[in-house]
Amino acid sequence: MSIGIKGYETPMLFTSITFAFFLPLIFIAYWAVPVKYRYVVLFAADIIFYLYGGPIYILLLAAIAAVTYFAALKIDSGSDFIRAGDDRGQDPKAHPAEGRPAEKKGFLTAALVIVIGLLAFFKYADFTLDTLSSICSAVSINFSPGTLKLALPLGISFYSFAAAGYVVDVYREKIRAERNFIKYFTFVAFFPSVLSGPINRAGDILPQINEPKGFDYDEAAEGLRQMLWGFFKKLIIADTLAIYVNYIFDNARFYFGLTLIAATVFYTFQIYCDFSGYSDIAIGTARLLGIRCKDNFRSPYFSRSDKEFWTRWHISLSSWFRDYVYIPLGGSRVSEARHDLNLMLTMLLSGLWHGADWSFVIWGGLHGLYQVIEDFCHKHLAGKEIRGKKEKDIVRSVPWNIGHGILTFGMVSFAWSFFRANNTSDALYIATHMHRGLRHIAGSCVMMMNNMLLDGPRLAWLLILIAILMVVDFIGLRHDIYRLYGRLPLVLRWLIYTVLTVFIIVMSLNGGVHQEFIYFSF
Repeated sequence: MSIGIKGYETPMLFTSITFAFFLPLIFIAYWAVPVKYRYVVLFAADIIFYLYGGPIYILLLAAIAAVTYFAALKIDSGSDFIRAGDDRGQDPKAHPAEGRPAEKKGFLTAALVIVIGLLAFFKYADFTLDTLSSICSAVSINFSPGTLKLALPLGISFYSFAAAGYVVDVYREKIRAERNFIKYFTFVAFFPSVLSGPINRAGDILPQINEPKGFDYDEAAEGLRQMLWGFFKKLIIADTLAIYVNYIFDNARFYFGLTLIAATVFYTFQIYCDFSGYSDIAIGTARLLGIRCKDNFRSPYFSRSDKEFWTRWHISLSSWFRDYVYIPLGGSRVSEARHDLNLMLTMLLSGLWHGADWSFVIWGGLHGLYQVIEDFCHKHLAGKEIRGKKEKDIVRSVPWNIGHGILTFGMVSFAWSFFRANNTSDALYIATHMHRGLRHIAGSCVMMMNNMLLDGPRLAWLLILIAILMVVDFIGLRHDIYRLYGRLPLVLRWLIYTVLTVFIIVMSLNGGVHQEFIYFSF
């Protein structure tokens, strides 16, 4: 059986000419209309932006918004709040959720079943059928149901989680239900983040939609700087690395050793620049409209543990799983074995969220395993003195930070090989062939460069781009890089703006290979 549903057209990419015209028009309209009508401009922008990628799936987006909107109203009706100030999305002091009438829990459950059910149907139906078919084939059972061949609706993973988080927060009495459906839809379908995040929280965005701020030049300027850096990361670093990464991973079984390691390390930086670049453009776009979204990345490759990595990488998703999966499972307030199970389940679900393939599940499982091992070492080994030094003194030392930083980067990079591989079989091949031939370093280096079609200048250019990225991220560990840049002399600022903008345009038009944003697939 095969049910075909037409896929979406090309969405309005941030890197497209269309968006270059779309955003200034929205910016002018937003700041030109009276304050009380600005949400209408955002609503119209959301509709136009999403419709550009194909009209059919906006019905699914509207359905998910409608279900969670009405469920939240039912849950919120009669809730016993001790409110402080406005009741439209601010964080009130609330009584615990226990003792709540059963019908409120029923509305919550129904809304979550519908939202997560629709997400699961579109994203995992074919994966489930394929898995069942493989299992039956392995035990000699004739079961071949075929696939539905469903196209993945644009942004469904992101707006589904935003909507689900909203109805849970209303149930927990963290926020009040939004009475105006257009304002709520504007939050769910917020055009800068609807396709690839960040996953916004209603408590952060709805108050800003309800009470728009006046135009702030400094905020808009920092937003533009963030967008420019995002474009550089995506168009210059990520898309350049993609040329070499795709060449190797799409033919993975022809290579081994240092070639696979180099491709994996390049992909480690490619996916970071691709996704964080998208987030920077999205957050910067929102800042142009006076709306602050929370950071989605904070120098993740300077992490000293996998747990720290997940406080710096895709923060909106990791915090979503923490608040709505990990903590409800019991978090760390349980036995050690149960805590380990909670970690593994959370990370396995995170892997499955990223894609309907076992390679993503393995990727999530690896990160879960890393954290379980880290917790074990911290609880059972770190308390011991090492050469007369106590744990706190060792942790503060530069060699400890550097060593754990390198180890964490290596573990994260290895896991990325499963994430990037075209299928599980390729992922296992890569993982089991990375070590081949490494005893002959000189020969491996020459082979790697030949396999990746690299020469000295090309390799040097890639390393320079990665070095620029890491220097900026290192500065960003302690400083707001966009605000810090604003303190430079005016002439120097505009010189850098001009040079960087012209460089991005020229490089993109002359031999640039434009890749679709990676997270559009999720």
